[in-house]
This record gives sequence, C-alpha cells and structure tokens, in this order.
Amino acid sequence: MSASEQATPNNHRIALGIEYDGSPYSGWQKQKLPQQETIQKHIETALSKVADRDVVVSCAGRTDAGVHATCQVVHFDTEIDRGAKAWTQGVNSMLPRTIRVVWSRLQDDDFHARFSALSRRYLYLMYWRDTQSAILHRRASYFRRELDAVSMHSAAQHFLGEQDFTSFRAAGCQSKTAMRNVMHANVYRRGGFLIFDVKANAFLQHMVRNMMGSLLQVGSGVKDPAWIGELLSLQDRARAGPTALPDGLYLVGVEYPQSCALPSEISEPDLLLAI
Repeated sequence: MSASEQATPNNHRIALGIEYDGSPYSGWQKQKLPQQETIQKHIETALSKVADRDVVVSCAGRTDAGVHATCQVVHFDTEIDRGAKAWTQGVNSMLPRTIRVVWSRLQDDDFHARFSALSRRYLYLMYWRDTQSAILHRRASYFRRELDAVSMHSAAQHFLGEQDFTSFRAAGCQSKTAMRNVMHANVYRRGGFLIFDVKANAFLQHMVRNMMGSLLQVGSGVKDPAWIGELLSLQDRARAGPTALPDGLYLVGVEYPQSCALPSEISEPDLLLAI
C-alpha cells in the first residue's frame, strides 16, 4: 500500500458494505466517458455530497458489466466521520434504487478494502426450463437443457489450490501474475437452480465467468471432468470454453482479518430468496 493510500492523522477511514444489481451498469469501475454509468461513479457522487468534499473509494474487487454484488466492500477517507446513519441512510437517499449501502464501519488507518482482504467468494446461478423466465431476466443465467451437476462438481475440483489460471483469464487482464489460490469450488443443485460456489484469495478478470463457461462444456456432456485439469496445464485461454454471461454472477463475500470486525458474506439461501 502506498503512502498516498493511507489515512492521514486528520482523516477517518470508513469501510462500507455495498449491494447492487449490476444489470444497468458498465461494471464497477469509473470510466473515462462521463455518460457511462458505473457503480463507483454513483457511490462516489453520493458520498461526496454527504461528506461535503470529493470522495474517492477503493473496492475489494472490480466486477464486470452486468455482475451483481451482495457484499462488495469499499473504503474511503473523510475529515469528519458523520456517523453510520449518514454513511448508510443518508448516502442511500442519493443513490439509484439498484445500489445500496448495507453497513458502515470505522476502520484503522492501515485498512484497505482490496489489500486487507483475505479472500473473495462468488456464486454463479443458472436455471433451466422450457422457456426463459421473465422474473429471472439478468439475475440468473439460462441454459436450454438440464446440466449434470455431479460431473461439473467433479471437474471443479481441478481448480483447487494455488496454480496458474492463464486459461481462465481475460485477454485484457492486467494482473502481473495468473497465480491464484482457490479455496473451494462447488457445483450443486438447489431447487430449480444450479449453483457454482467458488472462493479464492483473489480473481483474475473474467476468471469466474471463464471457469463457468468451461464447466458448462462438462455439464452438457461435450467434455469430461478431466478436461478442466488439462486446460490448467495448457495455460492457453483459446483452448478453454467461452466466457459465461455475467447475468448469474454475484460477489457474495469478502473475508478480512477478525480484527477488522466486518460482516464477511451473505448466506446462499438468503441470496436465492432475494431473487
């Protein structure tokens, strides 16, 4: 963390838990073109009004266009701590209905939403039936026929551990290394949903969507589970499956050291009820 990212003695460092429907936005990160709507742009604009000064936030993980979050975490510095009610209810009154601040916590000066995080957790939701759902549009991904969740789960076990995920990173990914440590990778059915639940220390650009795209090749019977292990060893994005749609992807948890005393995630049943 650079010196410029540390709070000054006259500042307070605030962490916020953010929930959003990513459907209307061009992703998390603020864009150069002012007409592009992003979650970061709306959050910073609302916070700046409450703080009565320009506010810049740092987030735990930048989500793609169309990707949702139930537990994004950001931090910012402010000369005056206006209190949790102002940073939640006050900020929410200035945000679009598709973005909400869920909680606010005062943190030590060395806390950083990205660099202090121990892990991130994503859920990818899919469903299948004869016709696409109107209610689930852009909230869960649709597949035309039933998928083999058992084979997909078996395949997903190849993702576990610290290894090179070059085959599952976007061509434009700017990370210096493709090494990531996946802590769990589970595929299972819950009611009418198929869920891919994955947790890692960090993720590359499009990594979860690319993992899911290849798992769909296994679930539909095109490839066998061992193919995922082969893709990892090949370290070639062109050999893997297509990138899955962003519609069903949710950032649901960011874990920090216990000393931070921050909520870490939303439970999976709560997420299913929410949609």
